[in-house]
Amino acid sequence: MYAIVEISGKQNIVQADEIIKVDKINAEPGKEIEIDKVLAIGNDGDVSLGEPYVEGSSVIFEVLENKKAKKVMVFKKKRRKRYEVKKGHRQHISVLKVKSIKN
Repeated sequence: MYAIVEISGKQNIVQADEIIKVDKINAEPGKEIEIDKVLAIGNDGDVSLGEPYVEGSSVIFEVLENKKAKKVMVFKKKRRKRYEVKKGHRQHISVLKVKSIKN
């Protein structure tokens, strides 16, 4: 069984006992959160689509940790102008584990 869930404006395909990384969610590690923005649920070829969300369905996640992602380097250069800028960015993320999918 799988579900397509919208978390903080982005869509993720999740299955039971799967670990995903999403943009930071304001929840403490160890807490469970319930997301009811389920766009589709599939089970052995039987797919139910929502308009826009499937009614009565939800996915329960456990927050494992809140941390920063790997650093992304941003480098800008204009040739022959002696212009170079190098910056780094680390996005705040949450690591979630799928506990169950309610249909």
